[in-house]
Amino acid sequence: MPLQIETIPCRTDNYAFLIHCEESGETALVDAPEAAPILAALERNDWKLSHVFITHHHADHVEGLDGLKAEYPDLRVVGAADDAHRLPPLDMAVKDGDKFSFADETVEVVDVSGHTVGHIAFHLPDEKAAFTADSLMALGCGRVFEGTPEMMWDSLSRLAALPKETIIHSGHEYTMTNARFALTIEPENEALKARAKSVEAAREQGLPTVPSLLSEELDTNPFLRAHLNEVKRAISMEGAGDAEVFAEIRRRKDQF
Repeated sequence: MPLQIETIPCRTDNYAFLIHCEESGETALVDAPEAAPILAALERNDWKLSHVFITHHHADHVEGLDGLKAEYPDLRVVGAADDAHRLPPLDMAVKDGDKFSFADETVEVVDVSGHTVGHIAFHLPDEKAAFTADSLMALGCGRVFEGTPEMMWDSLSRLAALPKETIIHSGHEYTMTNARFALTIEPENEALKARAKSVEAAREQGLPTVPSLLSEELDTNPFLRAHLNEVKRAISMEGAGDAEVFAEIRRRKDQF
């Protein structure tokens, strides 16, 4: 039986995700920005929270955990061993390449350092789902706060290599701004222009633009396209290395 995945808007622009198995009754949460909307979703669905998967240490991804533990004291918290010193206490510390089971489904751990060092993503191959938080985002990627552009490019390249039908569940509603920026890099990209219109229409209706298909990101997200000759030409960096081009696109976005 396929798992049910629900997107939970939190705080100003954060997203958390509930993953529920009807057969076992287990429910996992990816990141805990804010307790109240997550508890409300659990109550509405009559689900009981059993696990929390933490992607990285930033407050807007963990500060709802205490409120959730007050309601579900037996929660099992999963997070990166390399980041354990600044995460809430972990019941399971995982590293890049680790695999563990949730509701009889395999969960693969992918190191996606760059935004922070120790940031991880969770890939559920049987569900064609990846939870990437502030690494790969809809039409964007996170700022490089702790790592290097080379590190972030390597992380994004690893995510880009997942099956194209993978659904990317990212951590923030930044897509409209990301679309406007992406058009400054590839103004003639027809797929991007169509997606920007779709994103604008969704936001006008108050609808989320997360999650998104990896295939769509590969066609439209400039941060995944830094290796392409047409992108290098568009920003006058023909012949430059892929990570160098990524760094320039990230620099432009930081100033956008």
